[in-house]
Amino acid sequence: MVHIRVDDETKELATEALTSMGLSMSDAVRLFLRRVVVDQAFPLELKVPNAETRTAIAESRKIMASRRSRFASADTLFDDLEKNTGK
Repeated sequence: MVHIRVDDETKELATEALTSMGLSMSDAVRLFLRRVVVDQAFPLELKVPNAETRTAIAESRKIMASRRSRFASADTLFDDLEKNTGK
């Protein structure tokens, strides 16, 4: 038996995602642990974020905290995406 502490929102969102994949929370944890046993390694890639990623994370947290959208419309979002991808 394994007990874990997870905030309610994370648990709810994970349960929804897993259910859509046909998995229960217990199934997912078993799969995770099985990969640890088989691979003798952590099954997810862990990296220290670089400066650009840290800046993006900080920006996203600021946006989420203010509960506002960075773009006024979908068109401005797509314009920004096209500008930043060189298209």
